[in-house]
Amino acid sequence: MMLRSSILPAMGLGCAIAVAAIAPAQARSVHVSGQFATEHGATTTPSGGVMAWLNPKTNLVTYTIKWTGLSGKVTAIHFHGPAAPGQEADVLAPVEGPYVSPLRGSVLLSSEQAHALMAGQVYVNLHTDAYPNGEARAQLSAQSR
Repeated sequence: MMLRSSILPAMGLGCAIAVAAIAPAQARSVHVSGQFATEHGATTTPSGGVMAWLNPKTNLVTYTIKWTGLSGKVTAIHFHGPAAPGQEADVLAPVEGPYVSPLRGSVLLSSEQAHALMAGQVYVNLHTDAYPNGEARAQLSAQSR
């Protein structure tokens, strides 16, 4: 009986330590966001933006993209980077349609791309027929909690 009564508290302590180690890793997703502004000489007044959460363990980005005020229907959406504000970069990940605001989904990034996202070097742009190179752009930056 003595052995059993000393094992149970030790097992309980071990489980508590394991849960404490796992919970912070799951709770530490990085919130990134950005507001849409015009790009490529667009004369519209876009509003809305991107709210996203990066899981730094898996590099999965879960996002919500909302927009209004564009010249027409959105024809494509992409995550681009690495690029500082005002600079352009290649597509990191396309966003699947249909393109209706609000749009929710997720993309899987490489470790290098996830680091660029956390460093504010990734943007999302919205393409339309009137602006096939992009009408609106949201530069993403990490938000403190």
